[in-house]
Amino acid sequence: MIITISGRPGSGKSAVARVLAAELGLDHVSAGDFMRQMAHERGVSILELSHSAEGDIAIDHEIDARTRMLGETRDDFVIDARLAWHFLPESIKVFLDVRPEVAAARIYGAQRGIEHENIDLAATQRAIEARSRSETDRYRRYYGIDYADPSHFDLVVDTSDLDITGVVARIRSFIEGYGG
Repeated sequence: MIITISGRPGSGKSAVARVLAAELGLDHVSAGDFMRQMAHERGVSILELSHSAEGDIAIDHEIDARTRMLGETRDDFVIDARLAWHFLPESIKVFLDVRPEVAAARIYGAQRGIEHENIDLAATQRAIEARSRSETDRYRRYYGIDYADPSHFDLVVDTSDLDITGVVARIRSFIEGYGG
């Protein structure tokens, strides 16, 4: 079983994927970790790396190659990544949505050191909007897709008013009834 968790920044992709994987006894993989690691290695923020990726397709291709390789060499994992559903088409595809103000509060509250643009809630919301625009534009240009189009997914969950347990419960309920 391969489950891909996509979603907007701040929707809880990584946390939900981590808990879901643990509950199902599957491995957890995060493209966000790939991106944060790449940003750290380059000494830039996630937003700065995202902007760099606008002119350097190699950044996205590196993440995409890691995702494809996982699908070719492994099974039984949950991956949180914006485009994993695209590169792992046989997966169970889940999209997590979230209202912008909730996303900003979550990301600002996490206080990740590498995301130094998040100096206050308003700055965090602006950074999320800029990152989302950057990613949406790149994915349209590189792959001709809108990663947030709900028609790509088997299940869409708005996480704005749910805790991780509630989101995971919805996904598990869906998986139990999933027919392929």
